Amino acid sequence: MLSIYDLLVFFFSVILDQFFREIKSRGSHKIPTEGPVIFVAAPHANQFVDPLVLMRNANRRISFLIAEKSMKRKYVGSMARASNAIPVARPQDLAKQGIGKICLNDRINEPLRITGIGTEFTKQLEVGSQIALPNDRGSSEVVSIISDTELVIKKEFKDLKALEMLTKPEGTPFKCLPHVDQSQVYDAVFKTLNAGNCIGIFPEGGSHDRTEILPLKAGVTIMALGAMAANPNLDVKIVPCGLNYFHAHSFRSRAVVEFGSPISIPNDLVEKYRKGGTEKREACGKLLDCIYTALRSVTVNTPDYETLMAIQAARRLYRPEHHKLELSDVIELNRRFVEGYMKFKDDSRVQEMNNKIMIYNQLLIYHGLRDHQVNRTGLGKGRAFALFVYRLLLLTVWVVIGSPGFIMNIPLIMITRVISAKKQKEALKASTVKIAGRDVLATWKLLVALVVTPILYGFYTFITLWLIYKYDLERLQFGWWTPIIVYLMFYLVSNFTMHLADSGFDVYRSLRPLFLSLLPWSQSSIQNLRAAREQLSHDLTNLINELGPRMYPNFGNSRIVKEFRDRSPSPSRPSSSLRLFPLSDWLDDKVFDWSRADDSDYDDVFFFLDQQNKNVVGKSRGSSGRNSSVTRSRANSTGSCDGYNSSNLAFTEVNKRPASVSSVPKVPKVQVNDFDEDPGYHGDKEIESKKSV
Repeated sequence: MLSIYDLLVFFFSVILDQFFREIKSRGSHKIPTEGPVIFVAAPHANQFVDPLVLMRNANRRISFLIAEKSMKRKYVGSMARASNAIPVARPQDLAKQGIGKICLNDRINEPLRITGIGTEFTKQLEVGSQIALPNDRGSSEVVSIISDTELVIKKEFKDLKALEMLTKPEGTPFKCLPHVDQSQVYDAVFKTLNAGNCIGIFPEGGSHDRTEILPLKAGVTIMALGAMAANPNLDVKIVPCGLNYFHAHSFRSRAVVEFGSPISIPNDLVEKYRKGGTEKREACGKLLDCIYTALRSVTVNTPDYETLMAIQAARRLYRPEHHKLELSDVIELNRRFVEGYMKFKDDSRVQEMNNKIMIYNQLLIYHGLRDHQVNRTGLGKGRAFALFVYRLLLLTVWVVIGSPGFIMNIPLIMITRVISAKKQKEALKASTVKIAGRDVLATWKLLVALVVTPILYGFYTFITLWLIYKYDLERLQFGWWTPIIVYLMFYLVSNFTMHLADSGFDVYRSLRPLFLSLLPWSQSSIQNLRAAREQLSHDLTNLINELGPRMYPNFGNSRIVKEFRDRSPSPSRPSSSLRLFPLSDWLDDKVFDWSRADDSDYDDVFFFLDQQNKNVVGKSRGSSGRNSSVTRSRANSTGSCDGYNSSNLAFTEVNKRPASVSSVPKVPKVQVNDFDEDPGYHGDKEIESKKSV
């Protein structure tokens, strides 16, 4: 039966199709069609857009946990309530600035005793509340308040910078976080799961733009184990979801949602949870580690931006020229390359290859080319000139045709850019986990567009109607249908312009290699670049073929990228004179593909390059994804927590699927403590301003 939720999903699917150029789903066949399910999604890279993408692709109705603070927002709150979201009160949203300063007088003998300077602990705090240090350097629960200037905390501060703050003679500012009773949240979650419905949660706790998954919050384990402990007949499945964006903040970018194998929770963990105390913490810790491993199997995680850049370049070099890859295959290759690189990164041959790839990337920047354009500079002057003139003329015609629609949307473009940039600065200032604050851009662009677009098109409709009736243009008058027809006309013109711009930008980007092919003084450097790419691709392939069998006995069984005898096109194709060829040959996908960009366009290689000096200013987020094809399945349709194995696919990229995580670097231990007092899911956590803490 159609519900408000279904109408919202349809509405936002239309909106997402306008914002994103392509959204693909992978592994959706693994989602249980019935029964209680908890969707755990990461990385949380696009704030409010992430839930919309999941709702669109999950094929199940999901009740997301959302910060109570967000529920109070006019539009966001209305949509959240309509989609059956569960509000979560977060301590950080209720935090107050502490009076005075705090310090640690004896960190060796009394690490739990906090001394105040001009503080009023008895008025501002109570047992069970928390004190938080600046810059998110840690927080600890108050277990005893001795006086206005002295209290005892539950856990000592171990972070070096936190200790540095606390041991200063003048002390450090702090914030008071009240204890929040999350029993109502858990009751709502348990009720939803007992009804056989689904819960959605982002266990990282907040959106970010980093290259790897943040430490997970323990609330999700309490929800799963608590529900099963309270109802022995309940079988909760946990489905890991990889949310993967390419230029997540950009209009008309691409996205992939990957669903991993459902995690079955063993009964022994449920029994340990029931016993409480240490065994409860152990059960939660083991399940959280299991979830973390599962999320890593559907995402790409690199330690830094430079590694991600090298991995993406290596994957492009390994892919045969003219061989188009599906978006999901591009992501799978990225993941396998990362895992192989992390295993063999200390090998001198891999280090040498990495250095060569970084140099090659710099050469691409110097020439203003993308990797897939390098071999297209060898078309020959005659063919290059014909293609250049044709595409330039075509682009000119398209610009003329699309200009009215572009001009009409200039106010919308300017308003969304200004407001989203302002929100980006605010989010970056208020967070210690964000790199550039780009995780909020898409959200605010969509929110602003949802408000401004109807108003702007309504204004255009009013002006058009006024002109029609002022000059008595009877042919354009259709009674009461006139305003509807006019409004739809503006929408259709805008939509046509948008799709025309997609192709137009593809054509524009294809002009650069053709232009370089026509410059006499650039022939030598371009030819050297092509030769360098061919040699680098050959050396990389040989290295992969040599190291691959050391990781997988069945290395050659199945490849995403098949082996080719000649992996690169011959640079000696006839080009000295302009030959006659049909129009279809001009548009051949070996030269240019109008319908879809090359897989190197998917990359975030220059995501954080400073546009003024091309310096790296931050780390780009890794990404991953998978379509819903049943072939090349990662594992069984249902996996147990005890035996859930992450993808073991490596530099080799050729194996269908991994068998274990033995070859993958050890996953950092996820800290799980104090589950009895765990405040639960923290929602879309935005850490308070560094200055105000």
